[in-house]
Amino acid sequence: MKQVRVQSLGLDQASKTPVVILQEIDGERVLPIWIGPAEASAIAMELAGMKFARPLTHDLAASLVRQLGGSLTSVTITRVEGNTYYAELAVERNGEQIMVDARPSDSIAIALRLKADIFTTDDLLATSTVELADQETALDLAEPGGATEAAAGEGLSAEELQEYIRKLNPEDLGRFQP
Repeated sequence: MKQVRVQSLGLDQASKTPVVILQEIDGERVLPIWIGPAEASAIAMELAGMKFARPLTHDLAASLVRQLGGSLTSVTITRVEGNTYYAELAVERNGEQIMVDARPSDSIAIALRLKADIFTTDDLLATSTVELADQETALDLAEPGGATEAAAGEGLSAEELQEYIRKLNPEDLGRFQP
């Protein structure tokens, strides 16, 4: 397992879909995960330290874990199938560890609130990652989770797509404003 942190939130300029960028703690690889606007807002609000008088959904989930005597020990982004990422929350209560299936975006929002570590597999980072690059590359994604055309509009082979993603800068995704 590799520990990651939220490096940034971006906005895919082609689909206008938010993207959370996870960066490995002890390396340069990053993992982009396309997420919904509500989850992006929840992550952005927590990163900005914004608090509300009444709990929002992810605040409620964090409160439930605490009030039921549990603690969130970690979140793990476990796999990707198609364009869908999967995650698990590891909740400890009375010496027992309970694994809860969840979407990565919700898991990240809750982990930030409960100060839990976030992990992913080395295999997932190796196969689904973007390397931080020094050069700027325009991002043109046809749909969340998949790039089907380069900025010039030409089709990409699997090898060309992999190289395109390797050269991608997270900053090229733009900044998401909640």
